[in-house]
Amino acid sequence: MTKIKGYSSVRLESSRMRTKKFVCSVCAIMIAIFFLFPLYWLAMNSFRSNHEILDVYFFPRYPTIEPWVAQISNPAFMSSLRNSFGIATFAMCISFVLGVSAAYGMARFTIPYKNGILLTILITQMFPASILLTPMFFVFSSLGWLNTYQAPAIAVTSHSIPFIIITLRAYFMSVPKSLDDAARIDGCNAFGVFIRIMMPIIRTGLITILVISFLHGWNDLIYSMTFNTNESMRPLTANITKFQDQYGIRWNFIMAYGMILATPVTLAFVFLQKYIIGGLTQGALKE
Repeated sequence: MTKIKGYSSVRLESSRMRTKKFVCSVCAIMIAIFFLFPLYWLAMNSFRSNHEILDVYFFPRYPTIEPWVAQISNPAFMSSLRNSFGIATFAMCISFVLGVSAAYGMARFTIPYKNGILLTILITQMFPASILLTPMFFVFSSLGWLNTYQAPAIAVTSHSIPFIIITLRAYFMSVPKSLDDAARIDGCNAFGVFIRIMMPIIRTGLITILVISFLHGWNDLIYSMTFNTNESMRPLTANITKFQDQYGIRWNFIMAYGMILATPVTLAFVFLQKYIIGGLTQGALKE
């Protein structure tokens, strides 16, 4: 009789577990559909003609690649694409060099007023970009950096570098200091320990911050609009308004434009998601 009761309780527990997993799976699917549907709608409308853009169909009735061909064959679009890659790459490189070295110093060395510095770094992430626009504009104007890649790229790093420091500091602190001592015994100096020991160990975190700092520059709009007044120097995010004129709005061209703009972001998370997710979660813990 005891066995029957135990068997029944196990079956009841197993049934509850299956029900719980089913409910969680349904909720996860609904959330995924909710967040991915705008991207799907963007992709579908990029293959429609402009006169059927307002039709409520899940697939184009008369699919066309004209919006995509028009974008790729447009010299102005390709110039904006190069500007986006230039700004994002420049911002990523500056953020990587300064952010990683600062995070290593904050984690491994004794620095006066370290807690106050970290608090200040954390507070800077809460500032809206509009607060920094005016002082940055005067600084870049005096340096002659307006209508260049470095002005918006350096402005973007004001948000990327604090994120890198806070994220990677936990990584460096989780590495035992005995590895530093062992490397010093083997003849490595401080820079050698940083390059040969630390960097390979935290490669997951490095991939995470590389991707996110690149996307910060790729998605930038406000800095590029402010510091690049010449349209030939503006990135993709700032030139999407070109498809709105006195003759109407070419929605299918805007959809294709937006899809091309979203493609690098999507591909980065599809192929590097295990590094990004693992990097953000592992960097939050100190063992």
